[in-house]
Amino acid sequence: MFDEKSYSLKMDKAIEVCSKELSSLRTGRANASMLDLIKVDVYGQQMPINQVGSITTPEPRMINIQVWDANNVPLVDASIKKSDLGLNPQIDGQLIRLPVPELNEERRTELKKLIKSIGEKCKVSIRNIRREANEQLKKLLKSKGIGEDEEKINEKKIQTITDEHINSVDEKISSKEKEIMTI
Repeated sequence: MFDEKSYSLKMDKAIEVCSKELSSLRTGRANASMLDLIKVDVYGQQMPINQVGSITTPEPRMINIQVWDANNVPLVDASIKKSDLGLNPQIDGQLIRLPVPELNEERRTELKKLIKSIGEKCKVSIRNIRREANEQLKKLLKSKGIGEDEEKINEKKIQTITDEHINSVDEKISSKEKEIMTI
């Protein structure tokens, strides 16, 4: 029996990942989620910054990271510098201050390209899920699990679900682009 809901859930997860990546892009305001994608190599493994210190945003253009273990401060500093966020950490003991600069036009267009590539990656994964579903339908048809009519109906359902998810990704991308291009 073919279950299109499981493929719809997989597509939802792909959109979730895309949303998380988009939320980590900065829009000129300090936001703790900007640091979500940065991993720090501590204790022999890759850990998110929020697991090695507490993150606060005391001002609209400042992020503070209070690192719990003093030995991890240089590691967190290095990870932030390596990331493509373009932030320059200032170390004060176990406190790392991240001033968030105003976005200039060049950086905005750079971020716009990055947003488009994140969106495109998400669309590709949604299309791969559609392909997986269609292959499953073909296998069921071959093994006489379903008839040709059922296969065609389910293919149409999968295509509809795919179109809805791709439209959702397009909306997220365009709203994030507007947010970044707004001065």
